[in-house]
Amino acid sequence: MKKSILVVIPFLIFSCKSKVEKIKPITSSITESVYASGLVKSKNQYQVFATVSGIIQNILVAEGDTVKAGAVLFELIDETQRLNKENALLNAQFADLKANSGKLNEAKLLLELAKNKMKNDSSLYFRQKNLWEQQVGSKVELEQRELNYQNAKAAYYSAKVKHDDLIRQLDLNASLSQKNLAISNKLESDFSIKSDIDGIVYSITKNKGEIVSPQTPLAIVGDAQHFILEMQIDEYDILKIKKGQLVIVTLDSYKGKTFEAKVTKINPLMNERSKTFLVESEFVKAPELLYPNTSFEANVVLHSKEKVLLIPRNCLLSDSLVIKANGDTVKVKTGLKDYQKIEILSGLSAEDELLKP
Repeated sequence: MKKSILVVIPFLIFSCKSKVEKIKPITSSITESVYASGLVKSKNQYQVFATVSGIIQNILVAEGDTVKAGAVLFELIDETQRLNKENALLNAQFADLKANSGKLNEAKLLLELAKNKMKNDSSLYFRQKNLWEQQVGSKVELEQRELNYQNAKAAYYSAKVKHDDLIRQLDLNASLSQKNLAISNKLESDFSIKSDIDGIVYSITKNKGEIVSPQTPLAIVGDAQHFILEMQIDEYDILKIKKGQLVIVTLDSYKGKTFEAKVTKINPLMNERSKTFLVESEFVKAPELLYPNTSFEANVVLHSKEKVLLIPRNCLLSDSLVIKANGDTVKVKTGLKDYQKIEILSGLSAEDELLKP
């Protein structure tokens, strides 16, 4: 039978004395800034929408193409609008005054005939009246001549009214048909989707043959030379941001380089979801090549000083206390701070040694 052997191994307890690091304040420059991140946007970048519903008949550009303001990007087609245009054109042609010259000539001829008959019956009537006054002829003849004259005069005025009404009606019809044609042409022009600006077609989101509506984005067009930096600033920092402040920008596509920009716009409405404000800035001197929607990081410079007394931020206790090498706790007055250092305005000198916690 085997016996169990209990082996007791003593624990060795080691102790070591931690070494406290001592440091001295340094004299250097410091910049206080607000961190931000965001996306590069082309200036005047916008989504292209149709103003009418229809089917994409032609796409006249490709992604990356340079376009001028007014250049046609898409052509839409709609059968109803095509028929309306043809109908408006036919009405305009039918109502044209030249096309109705036959009606006008006929009305003028009838008016001229009525006028001549009225003149002739007038002469006969007054001649018969003079004879009657000289006791020549019968009263029946006089009355017949007078009746003929009155009838001819009525016929003339009736022909004149019809003639004038015809001219007014033809003028009105021609005017209305031309306006309807102009409206139809305007609607037809809406089926040609044009660029609002000089720029580049950055994206095309629809294909030939697809049905689109005024709510359907078709493409993205933007300025090819000028860009905007859209930064998201935390609500905690937004009151520190002012127009004209310097922004130091770094881009992943330009490793090791920094670019300067200036704050140009502060959008006053906070994004409730992210608790941030949209702040725009523009490059002082932009990189040689940029593309929209590329990401960047930035620091909005609030203040900057040269040759000031600095200590590491982790040496500061309770926002205003430091521990000297001799163990004394000293209250200091602080100034600017960045992510690593903080300015000391009073309470320390460059010769003091501090214990680093």
